[in-house]
Amino acid sequence: MKKGKKRHQQIANGSRATGNANGRRHEEHVSLKKQKLVDIHQALNSDPVGIETLRRAAVTEGGLLTDDIRRKVWPKLLSVNVYNLPAKPGKDVRENHKDYNQVLLDVRRSMRRFPRGMRVDEREVLQEQLIDIILDILRRNPQLHYYQGYHDIVVTFLLVVGERMTLALVEKLSNHHLRDFMDPTMDSTKHILNYLMPILEQVQPELHDFMVRAEVGTIFALSWLITWYGHVLSDFRHVLRLYDFFLASHPFMPIYFAAVIVLHRSEEVMSTDCDMASVHHLLSQIPQDLPYEALVTRAQNLFTQCPPTQLAQSAALQRRHSIAFSSFKEFQITTLRQRPDSILRQQLRKRHSTHLALPTPTSATPTATKQLIKMAVWGISATLGAAALAVAQTAMDWAPEFLLRLF
Repeated sequence: MKKGKKRHQQIANGSRATGNANGRRHEEHVSLKKQKLVDIHQALNSDPVGIETLRRAAVTEGGLLTDDIRRKVWPKLLSVNVYNLPAKPGKDVRENHKDYNQVLLDVRRSMRRFPRGMRVDEREVLQEQLIDIILDILRRNPQLHYYQGYHDIVVTFLLVVGERMTLALVEKLSNHHLRDFMDPTMDSTKHILNYLMPILEQVQPELHDFMVRAEVGTIFALSWLITWYGHVLSDFRHVLRLYDFFLASHPFMPIYFAAVIVLHRSEEVMSTDCDMASVHHLLSQIPQDLPYEALVTRAQNLFTQCPPTQLAQSAALQRRHSIAFSSFKEFQITTLRQRPDSILRQQLRKRHSTHLALPTPTSATPTATKQLIKMAVWGISATLGAAALAVAQTAMDWAPEFLLRLF
């Protein structure tokens, strides 16, 4: 009887200890989250913006935490002025566009990328915006070439930041991080994929040799790389976590993340038949329950231990020039000189004040006022994601009284 009571007491004490440990971990997590929010706020309001703090927040556990924060931080990570966004695509953007039919097909097939439960009419509006954004970016940047999978990246931004900000962010991204994917041929994309095997060889030679014997190649990771995993992950939260990470990192970080996924599954890989069909089938089916935070940390560490410059000594990687790689340092420098939104807002007000102070005919004043209101609505809608789209559409109903107070 006494033994039974003693055993029961031991179990109870163990449960309390476990509960206390879980409670402490929860408190630590909440504390770290609060500190991250404070750090982000201070970085956004520093002059110049504390870009290194924002990058660190995007990379560390939990990423940027919420879509509201992403709408403020993503533009800074890409050095985009949200008070100087491009206009919405014109009605003629689809006319005689060589990529229109392919973009249309890809977007029509992208229904799974939209939130479950979204009304059909809302989704169709976003799909039309998605088509126009892609075609407008391509029209304004003839050096960029559309590839299947590009729409998976664009829709991720559209669902978070809205149409006009997506246009600005993805255009900048396309000319930097995604630039190699947008060449006329796939040669530059294959070049980046070729970094995968040397990374594996550095970390786990046995796994590397097994995959070489299987002749599996790297094509299984193609859709991971060119869509930043948006096409292969079903949980949008995981997609956003990786976008935070990649936006704050080197353009080659997605291939390092591919390497850590393969390394994470090394036992599975080496337990399968050593032939191309078996290994390719296994690796192309990406698990949905990956330990994302651990993999992000491991990818960072791998990048430090085996930087691209070191891997490029391999003969297979020496033969091709990467535009994203070569332009990254200059791109990083531009992000260091950004002003906080409060200053950018003051500059915008000053420009508007100067514009309104210019002598104009009396009959033209209502038009100028209407244009000012329209620009303000654009500015607000640019900071809203898809979930708030309906609110933005009604803004003009109350804009004259409310929006003019902003200036």
